[in-house]
Amino acid sequence: MALSKIRKVDSENRIFRDEWTEAYAFILPSSSSTRPVCLICSESVAVVKSGNIKRHFETRHKTFNENYPPGSAARTRKICELKGQYERATRVITQSLTAQQRAYECSLRVQWILGKHKKPFTDSGMVKECMEALADTLFEGKEGQQLKQKVRQIPLSSTTTTRRAELLSEDVQSQLDSAIQSAPCIVLAADESTDVSDNAQLLVYVRFYREETKTFVEDILGVTALKTHTRGEDIYLAIKEMLTQRRIDLKNVVSITTDGAPSMMGREKGAVSRLKEDNPELLSYHCIIHLSVLCSTLSEHHAEVMNTITKLVNFLRASSAHQHRLLREFLAEVDAPANDLLLHSNVRWLSKGKVLARFWKLRKEIKDFLAQQKNHKAHVFLHFLEEERNMDTLAFLVDITGHLNDLNLKLQGKDNSVCDLVAAVHAFQRKLDILKMDLEQDCTHFPSMKEIQEINVTAHSDFIQKLIENFKARFDGFPLGDQLMLFVRSPFFVKNVISFSKEAVHMYKWVYAQALQMELLDLQADVVLREQCESSDPVTFWLQTVPKAKFPVLSKVAVYTLTMFGSTYSCESAFSTLNIIKNKYRSQLTNDHVHGCLRIALTPFLPRFKRLAASAHANFSH
Repeated sequence: MALSKIRKVDSENRIFRDEWTEAYAFILPSSSSTRPVCLICSESVAVVKSGNIKRHFETRHKTFNENYPPGSAARTRKICELKGQYERATRVITQSLTAQQRAYECSLRVQWILGKHKKPFTDSGMVKECMEALADTLFEGKEGQQLKQKVRQIPLSSTTTTRRAELLSEDVQSQLDSAIQSAPCIVLAADESTDVSDNAQLLVYVRFYREETKTFVEDILGVTALKTHTRGEDIYLAIKEMLTQRRIDLKNVVSITTDGAPSMMGREKGAVSRLKEDNPELLSYHCIIHLSVLCSTLSEHHAEVMNTITKLVNFLRASSAHQHRLLREFLAEVDAPANDLLLHSNVRWLSKGKVLARFWKLRKEIKDFLAQQKNHKAHVFLHFLEEERNMDTLAFLVDITGHLNDLNLKLQGKDNSVCDLVAAVHAFQRKLDILKMDLEQDCTHFPSMKEIQEINVTAHSDFIQKLIENFKARFDGFPLGDQLMLFVRSPFFVKNVISFSKEAVHMYKWVYAQALQMELLDLQADVVLREQCESSDPVTFWLQTVPKAKFPVLSKVAVYTLTMFGSTYSCESAFSTLNIIKNKYRSQLTNDHVHGCLRIALTPFLPRFKRLAASAHANFSH
């Protein structure tokens, strides 16, 4: 029987046609003559054949023709952009790294890891000792000696790692600057705090949409030390200088979020007011987390009970180390639900509720402990705890601060859009109505109050009513309207198209109402997009599903809204990182080094280690 002839594709001499690049976004790399590569997803097909290439394009990238119509200038620009990205991604460094450059790259990577973990520059020497110990343990004989010798050649002195940190910070900052230049819109979040050396530090976070990765990027724009005053004028000049250094035009900044301090939001001399003089279309609003905290300010008897409990906790924990030891030993002896009390801190958003919840768990044990004390102050606090009215108020505060803490936790975290935060606040406003009704009936949502025999319903009901009024007063005037928020989260549920377009025009002056209305109606008539919207989150839907060429105005409104910061959480989190980096043991760090360490610890960008090592004049460790 004759053997069947085996087909060899390489021998068929198939030719890749240049027009396939424009039609199907494929190229034939010079390193391979038989496997064309898709510029969109970087996948390859097995055979240089128009049918294979066309099938891949039509099945994997259906929306490409809609976004970039064939023969259009936009398609040509996009193809050129994709080709440039592919060439940069596949460019190979032909010159192999020398042994010195490899050692240099190792020092870069060690400092990057130390910086990510917020460790001092001097810890690099300890890392070197660890590597030598590992080489001794894992390898024996000549192999171990060779590895130890290579480890010793890595430059990891404190001065060297300081320079490496500067180089890494500059590299990721240059990547940020490059990405910002191509961003369609930019938003800022600004906050000011004081470090361990009593230096006022202004920190500005930036958020923007990155077209290359179809994601939102959050990163530190800059940190500036305010050397003397922290007035609105000083903050304004610092922000302007920061934008100039990053080559950002203020007119490209869509919004700015602040903590609402007078120096930030003052009508005449506030930093934001001055920025609006340069960019009248700049949107500004108060951090939603700070607003929610301001709504829950205590008053009258509730504030008195809270202050007394705080003083009592400080008396037991902070007034005497001996008394604190006695308290912990007593709680251990009686097998209490917890082994210690918590100290209250005004800086921490969740502190008040946690302190009250812990105290409520230990209230009986605290009474017994105070009864054993002989000083007058202890008996005063004991008398306070024995009054039923005070315990009733304490139980209410434990429950209501628990609900407020639940809201606060939902508002915290990165990558939360302003729509998510406003939706959480609106949901809590409705919950307050339920809580008020429940308080007057079964106290289902107030478990601590169920343990109290006599409840002062009127006083607590008035407190919740004030909460309702405070939330309404502070959030009803929020720039983001209900229709616009509904559009971003679920555009197919927007029924009042006219009202939605008015909100969009009021928020973004560049919006053309008629075009926006027509595009929304076309979008709502698309059954395929409706199904995709139901099965994906708003960010994925607007960034990756909706064709921008077909719905340019709608897409722009959605991207601008999703880019906006809802709070200054990123700034607050960065200040916590700052306190770890610049602590009492590293209080002499310069402002430049503080900025560099912060950038390394928080940036989403990765350094280009190979490029840095290849371009450096590297030497072994001496």
